Amino acid sequence: MALSPLSAVKALDAYFLEARARILDLAAILDRIGRGAGAEAVDSDPRLMKIRKALEVLQDQSGGRAERIQQIFSLEYDPQWEKPRPRG
Repeated sequence: MALSPLSAVKALDAYFLEARARILDLAAILDRIGRGAGAEAVDSDPRLMKIRKALEVLQDQSGGRAERIQQIFSLEYDPQWEKPRPRG
């Protein structure tokens, strides 16, 4: 049996408060960074740049936002990575 996605109204009803809380958390984090001593020094920090880029993706209405944001925070594949070993 295939599950059908929630309607837009039901999804908004179900997730609005959770989204609001997460956005407020992020705003508070960015405020703490901005108020911190030497805040201008972190302006070019790659981590903060990734957060800003992710916020831009959130504004894009074309879809696939979760995947694109995951890609922003993911490392590029390195074929030299050590393969996981089974636990013994």
